[in-house]
Amino acid sequence: MLKKLTTTLMAGAMAAMGAVSVASAAETNLRIQTHFSPETLSGQMAAEFIEDITAMSGGEIKIEMFYASSVVKSAETFDAAATGILDCDMTGGAYQTGKNPAFQFTGDLNGGYANPYQQMAWLLHGGGYDALNKLYNQHNMEFIGWWIPGPESLSSTRPIRGVEDFKNWKFRSPPGVITLIFKNLGASPIVMDFNEIFTALETGIIDGADAANLTNNIGLGLYDIAKHTNYPGFHSMPADHLACRKDVWDAMPDNHKAILKVGMQALALKNTTINEVKNAQNSVALAEKGVNMYEWAPEELAKYREAVQTAWGEFATTPEAKELLGSHLDFLRSIGAMK
Repeated sequence: MLKKLTTTLMAGAMAAMGAVSVASAAETNLRIQTHFSPETLSGQMAAEFIEDITAMSGGEIKIEMFYASSVVKSAETFDAAATGILDCDMTGGAYQTGKNPAFQFTGDLNGGYANPYQQMAWLLHGGGYDALNKLYNQHNMEFIGWWIPGPESLSSTRPIRGVEDFKNWKFRSPPGVITLIFKNLGASPIVMDFNEIFTALETGIIDGADAANLTNNIGLGLYDIAKHTNYPGFHSMPADHLACRKDVWDAMPDNHKAILKVGMQALALKNTTINEVKNAQNSVALAEKGVNMYEWAPEELAKYREAVQTAWGEFATTPEAKELLGSHLDFLRSIGAMK
């Protein structure tokens, strides 16, 4: 009897060990596209994110990253993930404003937040995750995290000293509310893919670009052509996202979900802080190379912010857009950053 019991217990223990082995061997394979090239600082940070995720998961999460929108155009990444061509999108929500203007408020409030830390605070402590996934889940996607390089700087072949210089200024614009803001200020925004900017500047199709911050603009080679920029930035502070197809996300083990979410939060902190350092250093280097650096006067900034708040109201035309914008504004008022 004792021998039989021992045999039964050993068999049970072996079965349990087998179950643990199977569970620990669970793999998550993700095909992700980013619009950043490997040479840019953000591209390098994306590679570091992959290294972190691989290490934290013990190799159970395997990521194949497609840089510089090499599979589909940047604005098509979200749909490519939602329909199975890719698994995840590591571009930005504002590319999807054609689906619903609410997507504008999933990444950039264009002058609403003073710095990346305020915007991350809404995500982490102001109900941001739930607010975003209420929208993303409607499109078969799960929002996982943000990374925010900080305020962007414009690049231009003409001076950009104030609002008056935007008159008849042709520039590359991302889709979304920014096109409305700049049209109202007299500019001529042209929506084009992120990786078409350099050629458009070089050939004179555009006078300038709303692309990225100083550091990533350098990585894109924009200041080889455009000798005018502004620093500190003020007009835009987009958050790039990681969003994955809903069924892919739901099928992941809980520990893999946690690793990806925490990995994005770590990326966010590292990305914001390194960009803050690099932008300051690069502002000095660019000035020494003859690039004209413009710091806008308070009265010029006030004109821009007035145009921004008008555009918010004009752009938030759907219930989802009004709800998401309202969430941001309620948070900003709660911390005394807006009246």
